[in-house]
Parts: sequence; structure tokens; C-alpha cells
Amino acid sequence: MTSAPQEALVSSSTAPMPPVVDFTWKSPDGLTLSGCEWPSAKPAPEGAASPIPVLCLPGLSRNTRDFNEIARFLQTCGHRVIALDYRGRGKSDWDPDWRNYALTVEDKDIDAAIAELGLDRFAVLGTSRGGLHALAMGLRYPASRMAAVIFNDIGPHIEMRAIHRIAATLGHHMKCASHEDVAANLEHTLGYQFPAFGKADWLKLAGQLASEQDGHVMMDYDPALAHQLASLDDATPTPDLWPLYEKLTDRPVLVLRGEHSDLLSPETCRRMTDNHPNATAKTIPGQGHAPVLWDGETHKTISDFLKSV
Repeated sequence: MTSAPQEALVSSSTAPMPPVVDFTWKSPDGLTLSGCEWPSAKPAPEGAASPIPVLCLPGLSRNTRDFNEIARFLQTCGHRVIALDYRGRGKSDWDPDWRNYALTVEDKDIDAAIAELGLDRFAVLGTSRGGLHALAMGLRYPASRMAAVIFNDIGPHIEMRAIHRIAATLGHHMKCASHEDVAANLEHTLGYQFPAFGKADWLKLAGQLASEQDGHVMMDYDPALAHQLASLDDATPTPDLWPLYEKLTDRPVLVLRGEHSDLLSPETCRRMTDNHPNATAKTIPGQGHAPVLWDGETHKTISDFLKSV
């Protein structure tokens, strides 16, 4: 049985929510990059530790809007939540050299944001590419800094058929006449992975991926990003990222997997929990790559996990 994302629980508090704060920072090579912060809406009880800040890292062509729902929920739970737009995505500057749309360059951008924001101890919520960044961050940030990781539909082994699917669509259909047209394109491409989505769900997702610009609706990323995947073929070896995952065995891990995901297999998900002393996994029904993090059950799973950190 499949189900569409159910509406998340609404806080019973009548206090006004702190507004979302847009901020910018400079990359080491001079680009202006953008992010969003959801300040904590609930002070910690006297004598108690504040809930851990959460750093949200999006997927390959995605942006901070993917985290609107989960960020607002965690904000009401007392967390400070921050999401970043990589270079060439969202509101961040595009890079004139597409070769800089690389994990190793983005790593330095992320580190610059962490320093700018004064993040001392934090958890990472990484969707797809964001989870790959979290794997690499385990080499740079000990458990005393990056205290926990939530992998949203990503792991140390990536199914190449999913990468080929993404490569076939990346950089295409960049300009549409309306959000409804974007929604129709998304449904055509991803409908089999999200079988319970209705028109309203696809339109909501379209609003996360695209915005109005000069009388058109444009996807919010640099189409030159497609060059990063253009050279892949069936002979391209799958990188072995398990050694990076082993570096995270000293901190808790939560693995979220979409039931119909073509990128994170059940076998990889199972190995991630079997090979880690403090890892748990949650399958999100009716969704594929990557789960949208809109529903109350997923929000509670993430919140409960963060309470243990």
C-alpha cells in the first residue's frame, strides 16, 4: 500500500515563529553563496542543553527550499536549522567554470559557511549529494563537532542506473511557462517512484525546484551542472565510499530510504545498519529518490533521533 505525504503536525504554540533569515557568505574563491536559517523557536529549559543545531545539505541540483517543512518542524522543537545553497544552485552565484561544481570544491564552501555561522557542534541532514558531503566531512569533523548524521536516501554505494537517470534529465526542461508545466515534467519523470502523489504534491515539489524569472518559470540551478555527469557510461566504476562511512561509527546515524528509491538499495541500507554500532534505518512508504521530508511521521523520526544526540 502506498500513501501520499500526510500533513505534518502543527505546533500547538500560539507564540509567533521567528522569521526565516536569509544569509550569504563568501566562498574561498570569491563567489557569493546563499543559505537560510530557521532560528530556534523554543528556548531550552533552565539547566538543560539546547537541542543540537542541524545543518541541511541538499541534493545535486536542489536548494534550501527542499528543507522548508522539516526545518519549520525542527525549529518548533528548539533546534537552530541551517540550509545551504551550493554554488550554481538556488540563490548562490553561478560559477563560470563548471568544473568547480565538484564535491571537493563544495566541501570548502561548506567549511567556510560553518566557520562563518560559528557552528561548534551540529548534526548534518544530507539529502543525496548532501549525504556524500557528510561522508567526506567525517574526515574533517570529529564526533565532538559533527555529532550525528542523517542520510536521506544516500549511502556509501550508489546504484549507477539512478545516476544515469539523473544524467539524462539534468540540464533539460530548464524553462517552462508555468509551475504546472514543471509539475507535469516531474510527474512524467518520477511518477513511478512517487505513485501516490497527486497534482497538489507535484505542484508543491515544482515550487521547491523552480521559481519565476523574467516571465518564465526556471529551474533553480546552472544547467552547466550537467557537465559533471555527461562523461559517465556503463564502464564508469562505482566509487568505494565504505571507508568513509566507517569513519562515522563513532557517532549516531539515521538512514532514511524511499520505498521505491532507485539510488539507495535495500541491501546497501541493510549493510549501513549492520556495519555500524549506532545506526538505524527508516523506510518511507510510497516515495522514491529522494523522500520529500514533508510528513509528520518522518518529522517525528528525525526529531526523536536528534533527541538522542
